[in-house]
Amino acid sequence: MQEFQQMTAVAGVPAMAPPVVAPIKYCLYARKSTEQEEKQILSIDSQIKEMLLIAQRDGLNIVEMRRESHSAKASGQRPVFNELVADIRNGKFNAILTWAPDRLSRNAGDLGSLVDLMDQNLLIEIRTYGQKFINSPNEKFLLMILCSQAKLENDNKSVNVKRGLKTRVEMGFWPGCAPTGYLNENRKDRPGSVIVDPVRSPIVKEIFEKFSNGISGRKIYSWMKDEVKFTSRHGKRFMLSNLYQMLRNTFYYGTFEYPRGSGRWYQGQHKPIITKELFDKVQQKFGENHLPNTYDKEFAFTRFMTCGYCTSGITAFEKFKALKDGGTNRYVYYGCTRSKDLNCKAGYVREEVLTDELLNIVEQISLDELGLKEKIEHELEKHSKFRAGVLGITKEQQVRRKSIDGKNYAKYILREGTVYDKRDMLSCLKSKLILKDKKLTLI
Repeated sequence: MQEFQQMTAVAGVPAMAPPVVAPIKYCLYARKSTEQEEKQILSIDSQIKEMLLIAQRDGLNIVEMRRESHSAKASGQRPVFNELVADIRNGKFNAILTWAPDRLSRNAGDLGSLVDLMDQNLLIEIRTYGQKFINSPNEKFLLMILCSQAKLENDNKSVNVKRGLKTRVEMGFWPGCAPTGYLNENRKDRPGSVIVDPVRSPIVKEIFEKFSNGISGRKIYSWMKDEVKFTSRHGKRFMLSNLYQMLRNTFYYGTFEYPRGSGRWYQGQHKPIITKELFDKVQQKFGENHLPNTYDKEFAFTRFMTCGYCTSGITAFEKFKALKDGGTNRYVYYGCTRSKDLNCKAGYVREEVLTDELLNIVEQISLDELGLKEKIEHELEKHSKFRAGVLGITKEQQVRRKSIDGKNYAKYILREGTVYDKRDMLSCLKSKLILKDKKLTLI
């Protein structure tokens, strides 16, 4: 300090204190991806051990350690990394110690956040096992190159995997876990090949035959559960929904669609368990029994209610009635899945009846219980601004109606909203809905 003051005095400049350099506070960040291709990279504990040795060797001030096991491919999807960035902006840290640049980022969004922090002098240094990056053009450019290289590797792997899967299915090999009744064959020369499961395939064939002969799915399910003791190859319980999905699967007679819903069909190399004629007969029975394929349909109130008799979930299905004028009416029914009690005595209820029950519940509970207070207030505020700007009605004139409009908004969603609007509203409900004897109650 004395030498600095003497130098400024000699130069004819008023004496002043030397610039204060902020102490470097490191956050040790260790990440292990959950991706298959990164399983061989150092574990989190090994990374921390190596980083602590570097900190001890170079006298680094480690303020805190952060651990994360999450892929860095997608931007903004790592909660621990997002907290680290926020803490740097708040001044808790100004440096990062990590194993390698790709531990921090494998995407442009997160990389941009780090470079932006450097540009603002909030992030002074990033130190890795073999390198150090500070706020200089060359070193920031090198950091971006190394992280971009990691992103390029990810992108190339994705392209290669998709190309490999396409080649595999074109050759007739199934590129995933084999359906029930088959087993994956671990052969390097025939990746994706499946073989017939000698234990379960005869039962699968018998299931198709029973259904084609008019035996209902629930009776077949009871037979599988009580007499055959049928389970998956991993020993897990086979559900009724799995049974219906099996009866819809074309894989069992030799063909498959990949990806599902793409309209691209392939002839498999695997041995069929059933014939095409038997499969077609089963699909005909589905039509005769009015069992449409609703597994991929979205209904408004499923997964938000439980049965009041056996505590199973509530499912839904639709029926269509032909009219004399050539049109059709659609009806949606809700009922117990009977997953916990096949003999549950719960009946079925129309969606319109459930809607009326929910309207009554909305009338009786508070918006806090409904869990929609903030959302409704936001919508009302938008509506209020519209009325004030277009209709000239001031906010003071609208205050008296605000508490009423809140519940009216919820009722409007139940009556006129889309399926997704209704599901979004019910997802905010804090209590559980119980359906019993066509009545809904909250617990």
